[in-house]
Amino acid sequence: MSKEIKLNKVELKNVKNVGVLVVEPKVTDARRNNPGRPVNKKSARYKRLAKQAKYALALSKFTQGDTFQLSKEESQRYRFSQSKGKYITNVGGCIISTVGGHVCNIDYVGRTKATGYTFILGRKINTALNLKTLVFIK
Repeated sequence: MSKEIKLNKVELKNVKNVGVLVVEPKVTDARRNNPGRPVNKKSARYKRLAKQAKYALALSKFTQGDTFQLSKEESQRYRFSQSKGKYITNVGGCIISTVGGHVCNIDYVGRTKATGYTFILGRKINTALNLKTLVFIK
């Protein structure tokens, strides 16, 4: 009784008394494509990916219209409202104060920055928001 068995691309021929081959399932954790070794949280790559994830979270909170403050000491609260219309792109919008109404128009939303403008006494004033420094309120 000869059987052929392939294990990891290696072929074994004429093996006697071969029982049922038991394959243990791969132990997985929360990470996808787990290589099985521990995560080096001190590596530059890990720190860079963590920072990128933080910036992506801040951008998604900003574009979804979550309430934010400019700093921890600031008491005024704002939120971003996207423009809705047939010919308006997804980039445009405005900053609305939760107390008083319209604050400024937003013409660009990037990965870590939003730029806009407002008119004060007939003069156009450019504004820039750094999404990394905004304090989002739950």
